[in-house]
Amino acid sequence: MIREEHLYQMALTCVPQIGSIQAKILLEHFPTPKEIFNAKKKELSAIEGIGPIRAAAIKSFRDFDDIEDEFKIMEAEGIEALFIQDARYPRKLAHCSDAPIMLYYKGNVNLNPTYSISIIGTRRNTPYGKKITEDIIQELSAIGVHIVSGLAFGIDIIAHTAALQAGLPTIGVMAHGHSTIYPSQHSSIARKMLQHGGLLTECSYHTEPDRHQFPKRNRIVAGMTDATLVIETAAKGGSIITAELAHDYNRDVFAVPGRIQDKQSEGCVELIRQHKAAIFTNVNSMMEELGWKKQKKPNQIQIPLFAELSEDEQTILKILQQKEDVHVDEIYRTTGWTCSQTAAQMLHLEMKGLIKSLPGKRYAST
Repeated sequence: MIREEHLYQMALTCVPQIGSIQAKILLEHFPTPKEIFNAKKKELSAIEGIGPIRAAAIKSFRDFDDIEDEFKIMEAEGIEALFIQDARYPRKLAHCSDAPIMLYYKGNVNLNPTYSISIIGTRRNTPYGKKITEDIIQELSAIGVHIVSGLAFGIDIIAHTAALQAGLPTIGVMAHGHSTIYPSQHSSIARKMLQHGGLLTECSYHTEPDRHQFPKRNRIVAGMTDATLVIETAAKGGSIITAELAHDYNRDVFAVPGRIQDKQSEGCVELIRQHKAAIFTNVNSMMEELGWKKQKKPNQIQIPLFAELSEDEQTILKILQQKEDVHVDEIYRTTGWTCSQTAAQMLHLEMKGLIKSLPGKRYAST
């Protein structure tokens, strides 16, 4: 049943003249893609935005065998088909009017994290752009933010690499299918990303890189995260398109100002001048504007240290953690140990900072 659902979902993306917007219109009238394909031509034609030509394209679609073959390949390679109605589909992206109805994902992280940011920029970065990207991502490691970019030369691949080095999940959004990696020079980084992040695309498995696909890819980069940060960019190019898309989606956009006479900063300066991006000054200010909070670091002397404790020490600590505080006599009764044996273990735990003594011969875990 699940396989059949996926086949119809994938088929809907392959019907000529049915793009994301038309597919969403259809889904407002029919609960599932299967019901769309099973509907009568007259029903489909009557829907505003569909009409007789698109209805005919749906009813004449016959490529289900090819789609099943592709689905088998994806299953074998661990590629997940995410329909726009699925819980694992990026919810922020789903709210964009032109979001793709189907995504193909291979990776091991949640696409709906607490914090996420797209970091983008020129393919011809300066040494300053590289350093600022690495410094920003290192600081962002304090909150475990997911880093999204486009796997391209320049700022994109610097961001992915820096995220991996900082231990942050990173998602590469591709403008082609999973059968290839473009550019091929980034294949090794892409493989590492599958272990701590993933690769995402709206393209079917065998789709080759094509220049027309890259602008479409940018809307996914812009739409799936909380914010977009532009490091360096010329006055025109893919980064400007992505930033403007993010702005249109009502996402927060930040731009590193750079030097006003620097070609690689012209786009950033213009985004700030047009009030399409806030000026980036430092990570803390950006986090404050986004309402992001640093995650509390776990107490370094809690249960993870059990492996370093003796069996007797673990026994006492477990007793103390069950109540707010415990009298020493209760520890004697529970363990059945002698006074000297109990006192020795209590002293060890107190010296390790795991318990504290209270008035009246009572003890508590810290």
